[in-house]
Amino acid sequence: MPASEKSFGLHSVLTPADGREPSLPIWLARDANWVRSAPLSAAQKAWVGAHDRRGSGGSRHVLLPGPDGTLAGAVLWLGEEHSGWPDKPELAIGHLPRLLPAGCYHLADDGLDRELATVAWGLGAYRFRRYKGGDGEDPARLRLPAGAEAGRAQSILEGVWLGRDLINTPAGDLGPQELEDAARTLAERHGAQLTSIVGDELLARNFPMIHAVGRASPRPPRLIDLTWGRPGARRVTLVGKGICFDTGGLDIKPASGMLLMKKDMAGAATALALGHMIMAAGLNLRLRILIPAAENSIAGNAFRPGDVLPSRRGKTVEIGNTDAEGRLVLADALALGDEEGPELMASFATLTGAARVALGPDLPPLYTDDDALAAGIAAAGLSVGDPVWRLPFWGGYESTLDSPLADLSNVSEGAFAGSVTAALFLRRFVQQARAFAHFDIFGWRPAARALGPKGAEPQVARALFEVLRRDAAGRQR
Repeated sequence: MPASEKSFGLHSVLTPADGREPSLPIWLARDANWVRSAPLSAAQKAWVGAHDRRGSGGSRHVLLPGPDGTLAGAVLWLGEEHSGWPDKPELAIGHLPRLLPAGCYHLADDGLDRELATVAWGLGAYRFRRYKGGDGEDPARLRLPAGAEAGRAQSILEGVWLGRDLINTPAGDLGPQELEDAARTLAERHGAQLTSIVGDELLARNFPMIHAVGRASPRPPRLIDLTWGRPGARRVTLVGKGICFDTGGLDIKPASGMLLMKKDMAGAATALALGHMIMAAGLNLRLRILIPAAENSIAGNAFRPGDVLPSRRGKTVEIGNTDAEGRLVLADALALGDEEGPELMASFATLTGAARVALGPDLPPLYTDDDALAAGIAAAGLSVGDPVWRLPFWGGYESTLDSPLADLSNVSEGAFAGSVTAALFLRRFVQQARAFAHFDIFGWRPAARALGPKGAEPQVARALFEVLRRDAAGRQR
């Protein structure tokens, strides 16, 4: 998996709970009244009070001086709408790693969700430095909470950092083979099994749409298949779009449209990030991760607008636009995953610009017919700062996928409801799974926020992990 000795590891931003290194306290101040009862000296209270200039929202910090003028701790002021999560002050802690001087800190407040606070710190501390010269500044470090909370927080952060590293890596260094290598490294770490079907073997094994999308690239397409867990356990299948670069094919994108196409494999990165969390937690699941990996390139053998492609499901698909390739590779992978009838199958994909128009970059649409599942994911996402918003599988738009030549078209007629119709396309390839959820993610943070810098983000991985973790805990009772 992408790595660099220049990149900060988790050990650079978190320190063991039983470490001997002294640490400085961090307090969260929710309002001006906090200062009166704060466990600070009179001089520090006066200092903090003089620096209460929070404005109408957001967060700011105050460094606390000790009697000798050295740093004695920090206070994080919480605005009225801190970080967009007024009922989750722990998430605002993600601001601090890039604000505080180098050193070791600990959370002094009682009553905080220390696992969530640790995750927020680690998310905010992430930096991708693979291509940066020099070592960079030493980051601030947070002392881990004691007990199981520390292990869970570290596993979640490892998964997110893995996903971010993969998405941030340019396509020149991360093609289908490198994506497979990352999945294989993860499989070896957790004792999972991994197979890969590559190149023309995709045709022999009946994955014609994955092959068609990737055949114009000199880097052959493949279907990556990872399995882990007890065979008789509840089956959960994750399918992640692994388009390592998307030119748009013969319906070529403009130059501006290709600038972020290294992130078109963010669905695959999300599936691997979530997979790591599941395996590290040892959840009692039979996990399967399917990643159709390809480059949508341009060459004489590229698939064309107007072509009719067969699919693994047996449906034929007319190509209305070669830039709607992600749903094609996902369809073959979903059909495979569906054959064993998992209890839950989830797909993750940077699928449509229409999803961004509807909900923006920070709020991915969720599609599912299962009301209880939708409510659970939405609630879990809010609880951990990884939100989703449900949009409908609106049956009234099914006819827009009709084709006069084939069983269906890969794009709808007209410019409306692009995210909904893409989700409807995928649902046609799922028949036996007991529950199906599709996430149309952006995979990118356009600007630095509390929970991470500008750049890659494996959205919904933490939300769905929280759902699966809660479910596993409920089944053990």
